[in-house]
Amino acid sequence: MIERWGALVVRRAVVILLVGLGITAAAAIAGIGLEDKLGAGGFDDPSSESYQELALERETFGNRSIDTVVIFSSDDESVTDAAFQAEVERTMADVPDGVVVSDVTWYDTQDPGMLSKDGHATAVYVSLTGETQNDFIDSYEKLRPSVEKSSLDTDFAGSYAVYADVNEETKKDLLMAEIVSMPIVLILSLIIFRSVIAALMPVLVGLAAVLGARATMAGLNEFVEVSIFAPNIITLLGLGLAIDYALFIVSRFREEIARTPDDTRRALVRTMATAGRTVTFSALTVAAAMSSLLVFPQTFLKSIGYGGIAAVLIALLAALTLLPATLALLGSRIDSGRIPFLQRSTPVESDHGAWARLARAVMRRPVLVGTAVVVLLLVVASPFLGVKWGSVDYRVLPADTSSHMASERLNDEFGSERSNAAVLVSGADEAGLAAYTSALNKVDGVVDVQQVAAEGDATLLRATWEGNSQTEASQQVVRDLRDVASPAGSEALVGGLTAETVDLAESVGDHLPLMGAIVIGVMLLLLFLAFGSVVLPLKAVLMNALSITASFGVVTWIFSDGHLSGLLGFTPQGFLDLTNPIVMLAVLFGLSMDYEVFLLSRVREQWDATGDNDLAVETGVQKTGRIITSAALLLAVVIGAFSLSGVVFMKMMGIGMLVAILVDATIIRALLVPATMKLLGRWNWWAPAPMARWWQRHGFREEYDVAPGPDAGAADKEPVGV
Repeated sequence: MIERWGALVVRRAVVILLVGLGITAAAAIAGIGLEDKLGAGGFDDPSSESYQELALERETFGNRSIDTVVIFSSDDESVTDAAFQAEVERTMADVPDGVVVSDVTWYDTQDPGMLSKDGHATAVYVSLTGETQNDFIDSYEKLRPSVEKSSLDTDFAGSYAVYADVNEETKKDLLMAEIVSMPIVLILSLIIFRSVIAALMPVLVGLAAVLGARATMAGLNEFVEVSIFAPNIITLLGLGLAIDYALFIVSRFREEIARTPDDTRRALVRTMATAGRTVTFSALTVAAAMSSLLVFPQTFLKSIGYGGIAAVLIALLAALTLLPATLALLGSRIDSGRIPFLQRSTPVESDHGAWARLARAVMRRPVLVGTAVVVLLLVVASPFLGVKWGSVDYRVLPADTSSHMASERLNDEFGSERSNAAVLVSGADEAGLAAYTSALNKVDGVVDVQQVAAEGDATLLRATWEGNSQTEASQQVVRDLRDVASPAGSEALVGGLTAETVDLAESVGDHLPLMGAIVIGVMLLLLFLAFGSVVLPLKAVLMNALSITASFGVVTWIFSDGHLSGLLGFTPQGFLDLTNPIVMLAVLFGLSMDYEVFLLSRVREQWDATGDNDLAVETGVQKTGRIITSAALLLAVVIGAFSLSGVVFMKMMGIGMLVAILVDATIIRALLVPATMKLLGRWNWWAPAPMARWWQRHGFREEYDVAPGPDAGAADKEPVGV
């Protein structure tokens, strides 16, 4: 089927190219201002206890959470001065209506934790208006400029100050990633392709993929909530994979056009039937991996899934329409604008080069090489065994970010850092409530339990303890608070920032098996359809798991254990953000299969032609060695740009994925794949007899016989069986 599409593209190249460019231009317009339209929250699970507590709390009492902490300070005046107090009260009174539910000052409570040690600064606890996380961030964005009009110095800490700064940093990081990566990608493409025209092809497909996916998210946002982090994954995957696909298709086209320089039609049809088919299966595996994120209830993870699916499928669409239409019009002119000092003696890759020699060397000692690689990757992965989990706090931001500095100021000047949980009790009598409060006070680590509000038979308590909200100790306090039996005939719900982290971990754990089943199941199915083997898909899944686990070990060693924090410019949190490995797992499973499909397609091609397993592996590694290495290098540039992010979890994703891609494109592909394929021999291509017969009749094999076009002259008809 795909070769027929290639023939159609040759006949209708101008129309397809003009329509594609027109759609891309419309998509560019539709995606303008996308980040300003997207949601900023989406980290909660509506079925969790913390979510239900917060919803019931707001319904009963209005919002009583400490959403933002405003620090008022003066070098000259003391907090106890009448003028200082008057300015604090006037400033808070002037906040526009509909922004703040309540504000609590030191003048109201005389709480020593709200007064700085030197007496020149005070904290005001602010509860914002809203129903969703997006609403609260909107309220914060209105609060801040109003409060900053005060004659006193003001700083802003708390969860929504952090969220707002994360969103701003994310926008800047996305722009920086695009600005940094695109010129480097273009320069590397010039080096790889050795001609200006060929080097522009990955950029063309990449831009079409990113612009198309952004427009898709803008449209989707009209129907469901989409997180502001979706554009990041669009740039990472859309640009990265579009470059991969363009590189693979253009390289194969140059190989085919060199064989039949006078027959563009034949060269393009052969290219689409081989590289086009491979790219299609690769894109479907990545899209399937990204679709697994849709099983999670968190909008953040769903949005990453939406963005990833859109980016991959539109990259595929551009690679199968815009790119072949352009190639059909260019023909042998694809090599126009050659760079003389980069030219090789022959444009066609030899079957017996350095990559083939490496494969032969590996296959002479497959047990030794395979064992060494597996042991090495397991050692690299070992730090992941001691991983600790947490969620977002101020330390995900650069040290010079306003909310990060304000949070550190609270910890330094107002006493040790404290965390709290909201406990909502419904249906308890006075005696039962007193006994329950006493029991909460006895929980290990809790320093205070105070009644915040009461309405009817509902009472809101606040339990406080020392320490950061995201530590394992704080999470254990929440678990212990939940273990305290509520009074007879009553119900108690425990919420708050730490409780949200505990619930997030539980939600992720509950949905992870389904995600894994989707990823692995679809991968096995697609790879069987592509190669007619049940052994190769299982082996591919295991090898991908090795490379991904190794990357998890690296990010644990760096970001949880704190190594290289000075060099990389971040503040160690002592844990990994719970959602990051989930996103990395989906993205990396897809990207790892990308190179697996590229390599195995050429191995299968040679196997079908010769039936010689060793020769098939040698030829496959040789034919794809330079292409996969180049693709990995270009993708590493795009992903590496995200490692420069100021936001820790974006930096972590960038570095983690960079490690996995480089491991997969080098150690796995050049060493472990040849070693295991040598050991398995003919079993590489085994499937149960009924499945093998079905695949022989219906499988997606690259079998074709292209008749020469009218301009072919004396070109030989040279079918390639894959």
